[in-house]
Amino acid sequence: MTLTNALAAFATGPVSATQDMQQTVSLSVFDWATVGLAGRDEPVSKMTRAAVLDEQSSAQATIFGGGRVSARGAALVNGATSHALDYDDTHFLHIGHPSVAITPAALAVAEWKNASGAEFLQALTVGLELSCRIGDWLGRSHYETGFHQTGTAGAFGATAAAGRLLGLDADQMAHALGLTATRAAGLKSQFGTMGKPLNAGFAAEVGVTCATLAAHGIVSNPAALHGVQGFGPTHAGSARGPAFDGLGANWVFPKVSYKFHACCHGLHAMLESLRTLKSKGLTVNAADQITVYTHPRWLDVCNQPEPTTGLGAKFSYRLTAALCLADVDTAALDSYADALTQRPDLVALRDKVTVKADADLTDMQSRVVVETAEGALQDFHDLAQDPDPILLTQRLQEKSATLVGDNRSNRLWHAVTGLSDASDVGALVAVLAG
Repeated sequence: MTLTNALAAFATGPVSATQDMQQTVSLSVFDWATVGLAGRDEPVSKMTRAAVLDEQSSAQATIFGGGRVSARGAALVNGATSHALDYDDTHFLHIGHPSVAITPAALAVAEWKNASGAEFLQALTVGLELSCRIGDWLGRSHYETGFHQTGTAGAFGATAAAGRLLGLDADQMAHALGLTATRAAGLKSQFGTMGKPLNAGFAAEVGVTCATLAAHGIVSNPAALHGVQGFGPTHAGSARGPAFDGLGANWVFPKVSYKFHACCHGLHAMLESLRTLKSKGLTVNAADQITVYTHPRWLDVCNQPEPTTGLGAKFSYRLTAALCLADVDTAALDSYADALTQRPDLVALRDKVTVKADADLTDMQSRVVVETAEGALQDFHDLAQDPDPILLTQRLQEKSATLVGDNRSNRLWHAVTGLSDASDVGALVAVLAG
């Protein structure tokens, strides 16, 4: 059996997801919808929405902010919109953002085909898991060459989810994944532009398109993913064989990490450490010197020492540490304003922060040492540690309320938690359209 056939069998076969997996999928839908609603007025969101609404297409699925377009168009718009704020989940094994590519494709097809809530969740389960496994299979060599796994691995997961909802059999699914191999794309060179969120939108659209073509009988090369001139070898894939160990039995998606700060994920472990120290009594006036230890990889990503713009602040250890210590809400979007980068008290705090590389830390870990008149305080945080499920749910609900308001957040929560018993996904799409 080829790799593609094995993945197709998983995507179309029975699903025996653990309770942890089921719970994480539901939380991810909630978080995905939250950041999509919050991002619907971003320029890239408005522009993609306008472009798709201009098409004379069938009204198959709903887009953020209202309007019904083709399933392909909805996947494109909703993928880009939910990644527009860069506030969505991250999976460090996948090396990307799975939900923004998979969920829009699955939701568009579920609405189009009038699937039940349970069928939508099952499709998401296989798509999110497959995306993480392929992201791991492609590995860091793929990412460091310049490819964006959100757009590449994400497209394969989107195809699996969309294909399952379209009722593809294993042979058709294999052809759909083969077609995806010739369409999946996404470059890191788009980071900092509207092209980055569109990587997610393109992946979602590719999933719907390739699954639909396979449903109509289009065939492809069964070795298009892994063969000599397949996607992996031609896209600097690591071909990590263990990436698919235990597929369908051991679930890796629950290791997903949610963002609770509206900035680069590389800063989050540090910010969680500072939250812990503050909960133990650290005050802004007591901090004389702050040293942040992080994995060397992040120094080229989010270590702008003296940012002068709000966007730059989102990629600055020193300034976000200052924001946190000064009780500026790092979860709020308006905390990253240009003016705050010049506020005298924040600049003074920023200049007390030193950032150092520590190769013994993983890219999900950070250690913070704060010197005070009474001695040194320190905390270590690992984003990969299993969170308390009750606390995790509470923080996601707080994040949602901050971004979209209590009323819409509550409606969204009830729509998502009711999916497993719902006859369709209508309640969820109604919240997205509002």
